[in-house]
Amino acid sequence: MRLTLLGTGDARQVPVYGCPCSACAAAHADPRLRRGPCSALVELGDQRWLIDSGLPDLTERFPPRSFSGIFQTHYHADHAQGLLHLRWGQGWVIPVHGPADPEGLSDLYKHPGMLDFSQPFTAFETRVFGALEVTAVPLLHSKPTLGYWLQGGGRRIAYLTDTVGLPEATTAYLQRQGVDVLILDCSLPPQPQTPRNHNDLNLALQIIDALKPGSTVLTHVGHALDAWLIEHAGELPADVVMAWDGMVI
Repeated sequence: MRLTLLGTGDARQVPVYGCPCSACAAAHADPRLRRGPCSALVELGDQRWLIDSGLPDLTERFPPRSFSGIFQTHYHADHAQGLLHLRWGQGWVIPVHGPADPEGLSDLYKHPGMLDFSQPFTAFETRVFGALEVTAVPLLHSKPTLGYWLQGGGRRIAYLTDTVGLPEATTAYLQRQGVDVLILDCSLPPQPQTPRNHNDLNLALQIIDALKPGSTVLTHVGHALDAWLIEHAGELPADVVMAWDGMVI
């Protein structure tokens, strides 16, 4: 199984428009430090699935029929805005498997075009696509949101963004199933209080300690965390790394 992180930023992305902080200045100077909308591509055998669709240039990156469909975590704009253009294509139907969310984003459900939203996941439902097994796990966010436990090719990957902590049932499920690689939301540096909608580094490390994955990649990264890491280089545990756009796992 091959997982490519297409984008690793939070809703603001990096650099943040007009921000003079050290992380944003570094990203202006070095394009490799930029972070686009958080999304990924999972590939196994003849299966090629997007995880989220926040990239605004999906129609340029992916020719027609070059991917199998989309696993949507939720319908906030930074994770779903690419669907608004993609839906008006012609000649094929793109399955979008995600949470049941009647409001969705804008008028996507009313005018889906070539997108098929007819089979939303239920909590802990498992679906099999060729050699790829996918289980939807509930997360804690301000919209109905799912993470995905991916199994295939002898590997188990958990992709968990956006969330602030984890529901007890999700933690218990992932502990039973096991995780070789954890891709985890970590938007903020350590905070004095529990964050409202995304993990800070404190919460992320607590989740890692509970799940005990083989290794962890932190994604959905905000500029404040990037700036904090400039000042605190080397403070992450040895088995925890920061994601970057284009990273292949």
